[in-house]
Amino acid sequence: MMKYGMVLAVILLCFSGPDISGQAGQDFSAVLARKFREYCNSLPREEMYVHTDREEYLAGEDLWFTAYLFERQSSGLSYGSSMAYVELLNPENRPVAQKRIKLDEGMAPGSLQLPDSLSTGIYTFRAYTGWMKNFLPGNCFMKPVYISNALSGKQYKTGGLAKPKMVLSEAQSVQAGADLSVLIGRDLNGNIRLIVTSTSNYRAITGNTLFLFIQTHGVINLNKSINLPSDSTVITIPKNLLTPGINHLTLFSLSGRLVIEKLFYTPQKIAAAPEINVDSVSGTRQEIALNFENQSPEGHFDKFSISVSAAGERTFPGMDDYMIFGSEFGQITDELYKALSDGTSPDSVSMMMEGLKSSWIDWNTILSGKYPLTRYERETSAHFVYGRLLNRTTQVPDPGQVLFLSVPGKKAVFRYATTDQDGYFSFQVPVDQNYRELVIQPEDNQRNNSIRLESPFPEKYPLLAAAGSEVTNYESAAASLLAVNYQVMKIYGSEQLPDNEAPVSFTRGDYRFYGKPDIELVMEDYIKLPVMHEVFFELMPGVFMKEKKGVNEISVFDPVENRPFEKPPMLFVDGVVVKDPGVIAGLDPELVERIDAVKSRYFVGEYLFLGLVNVITKAGDFSNVPLPEQAVRLAYQTFGPVKGFSAPDYTEIIKKESRIPDFRNTLYWNPSVKTGNDGNTPVRFWTSDFRSGFIITVQGITKDGKAVSTRKVFTIK
Repeated sequence: MMKYGMVLAVILLCFSGPDISGQAGQDFSAVLARKFREYCNSLPREEMYVHTDREEYLAGEDLWFTAYLFERQSSGLSYGSSMAYVELLNPENRPVAQKRIKLDEGMAPGSLQLPDSLSTGIYTFRAYTGWMKNFLPGNCFMKPVYISNALSGKQYKTGGLAKPKMVLSEAQSVQAGADLSVLIGRDLNGNIRLIVTSTSNYRAITGNTLFLFIQTHGVINLNKSINLPSDSTVITIPKNLLTPGINHLTLFSLSGRLVIEKLFYTPQKIAAAPEINVDSVSGTRQEIALNFENQSPEGHFDKFSISVSAAGERTFPGMDDYMIFGSEFGQITDELYKALSDGTSPDSVSMMMEGLKSSWIDWNTILSGKYPLTRYERETSAHFVYGRLLNRTTQVPDPGQVLFLSVPGKKAVFRYATTDQDGYFSFQVPVDQNYRELVIQPEDNQRNNSIRLESPFPEKYPLLAAAGSEVTNYESAAASLLAVNYQVMKIYGSEQLPDNEAPVSFTRGDYRFYGKPDIELVMEDYIKLPVMHEVFFELMPGVFMKEKKGVNEISVFDPVENRPFEKPPMLFVDGVVVKDPGVIAGLDPELVERIDAVKSRYFVGEYLFLGLVNVITKAGDFSNVPLPEQAVRLAYQTFGPVKGFSAPDYTEIIKKESRIPDFRNTLYWNPSVKTGNDGNTPVRFWTSDFRSGFIITVQGITKDGKAVSTRKVFTIK
């Protein structure tokens, strides 16, 4: 008996979780709650869902989508990020399409044109925000997209993403051999019944007290100590204490060590999704008017996206189901989603989750307070451009170095950043559709450094299926019909639209970062001088340009100390920092429009200028001087314009009787619909010549912030 007790004690000492025995005791519940809230506040969780117009596509088609961003704890739309990133990965985890999109009040419409060179296979569509990059590849939206190529016989021989595996936490693994277990069930009233079974040896060694903690997507539902007076202890938890969703139950020992984790499911009160009123059968080129019959006020849509497309053989969970499971586990089995749609009992769903581990809760991290480093900022009101400063020869990062960002223009834009211990840096740029030329360079150009700009799309990809696994029964009858439709539309040019894209133009600064200068020399106000030395000598009082033994110098006279500054001023051409005064000295005055000078100390953030001189050329685009050594220059657009969905209107009889075929695979797409006070809004579209089944899919948010999904099938004959 003594030997058995010693073995049990050794097992208990191996339980996961940091040693916080000094904090254990009656106040441990308070410590636990505080540490959990600190964790949630320090690493707030964002989650996404993306509604696509279909699940199956042809290479060369447009994939239409609306992204929804949610806040984990509130479960409502999040306004915390202004940018989202979407990617299409091929079955080998290589991106074939990428796009940045703007989030507006938690929603973002967009489209991806699928390259017509794509091979047939199961691709992965994923979406995330800048903040979610810190937790990739797990914390992002992912869904399979089935793509066929009607003109190519090439097909991937891999099955896309690896199937999710059951992963036991360390506490769950130990539990199987320990003298403590928990069984979760429900009574007739829907209350949770915990049956905690323990042996007398267990209670003798560890005490008869446990701490019970239950949270649901970051909301604490229960936090209390429980006693184990006998081998079997029954604890009843009123159902109204639990937040609907995946409830995460954790038991801690008296010493503050984690001993058991369990997940169970509490269904939410489903908002009655509006019924889509539409005739079950329609004719070709017929106008369809959709009406939404609201079953209850709670089910009124506030905003939603809607697609009407050819019914395929594959489906993806609606937003309401996905936000329960996908956000907790990431990728999970299809069986779990099917259980929800089939009305499987909550207890059965809970049993199906045995072995699954939450993708965002790690009690070792929570209790220790040692959180992982987050390199990526939350892009609340600005977009971040990231990079790294490395030694050109050794590729070793250079920490503590200052870099400059300039946007060339007649109104100077200037920012600076300092590299961290790993050589990383970042700059903020506005969230808009304007093109900008960015010039980034190190302050010290004598350190043999190079700048490596980082892709906005991190190369952290999900696991793939085992090599050689076949794509079974990929080609479907539905896919073949879609392919025929696509080819007919291409042959007749039915989908060709006029190119209305405006030519690319670069935007400059709106104002000078240094405000009103002490000297603002407009060259045309004075007689023309042949060289820049004479311009400075004659027209720039207090700013001196000198040449000594072929080396040019520019200095500024400090009006406070009544002597030149001990260091030269910062020099700019069109707002871009130039280190060599000879660049300015060598300019042809005919090319110069204006010279600004600040003759006093000037701060930008914490960066100090001992005066500055900015030479603005007539072109204003930094094209008259060479790019500084070690600098990089790139054209940059934070996000592109949103392409509009186009569909024919057969109101006019001449168009309705046109011989031009109409075999659209997607009849209607509206990425962002705002409803009226009654939760309704008129939706009208025209059917095509494609006689087949079509599915209407609506994904949206109700007035009280709940996710709702509804579908309706009709047929064109």
